[in-house]
Amino acid sequence: MGVCILDYGSGNVASVRNLIEALRPDVTVSNAPDAIRDASHLVLPGVGAFGAAMRKIGERLPLAEIEREVLERGKPFLGICVGMQVLATRGLEFGEQPGLGWIAGTVRPLNAPGLRLPHIGWNDVRWRQAGGLGTGLADAPDFYFLHSYAIHPDDPSSIAATASYGEDFCAVVRRGNIVGVQFHPEKSQQAGMALLRNFLALT
Repeated sequence: MGVCILDYGSGNVASVRNLIEALRPDVTVSNAPDAIRDASHLVLPGVGAFGAAMRKIGERLPLAEIEREVLERGKPFLGICVGMQVLATRGLEFGEQPGLGWIAGTVRPLNAPGLRLPHIGWNDVRWRQAGGLGTGLADAPDFYFLHSYAIHPDDPSSIAATASYGEDFCAVVRRGNIVGVQFHPEKSQQAGMALLRNFLALT
């Protein structure tokens, strides 16, 4: 039982692996169904555009196996950046595109008039859900962001944390065992490591 990082060709896989290996050694990068079944936690990194990511996910990942493990068996799942956005019902980047639909909602452009996009660099994250993923973190820890779009969940209770860039946006989404972060933990130094440690503690 270890951590399985899913690789569909659009993520900082090596950096994510290095950070997780600093916390526990049993990490593998694999899309094989048996590795997905045997893992205790699944991680989906992501960079790039929503539609391109969904196309590659459909081509390279065994979605039926992943959905069985995550949606039916309740295995902890973490989506990072675009890996978070594809959890939504749909995305509006380069036209409307369907997402995985695991968290009902829409990925929309940031409403940041007068500010440069993409939103890039360090920003405070404010936790709404007590404990859990935010355990041991400061009230407003800094994480590293690089994005122009953000998820807007239909159910506000699934917003675990927010950040602000022109508007308040969802920085962390959680529905049970399914977690998504808009920032990059692998670039967020001690705060990123603390968050991943909390995710790996989920059962």
